[in-house]
Amino acid sequence: MENQKQKNDNIKCTVKQCQHNMVTDNYCTLGCISVGTHEDNPTVPECTDCNSFVKRTGCCNC
Repeated sequence: MENQKQKNDNIKCTVKQCQHNMVTDNYCTLGCISVGTHEDNPTVPECTDCNSFVKRTGCCNC
């Protein structure tokens, strides 16, 4: 039986390139995510990263 992914209503996500994105809806399918940073002193949202991101197979060339 195929494992159906279900959206997590608590985690919104618009990154369709991630294999955890619901694609049909702007939500993540993980139970929880890990958020990190690539900066020594993050001060704006752009300094943060979703460390749970996994590139979707066969998706875009970005």
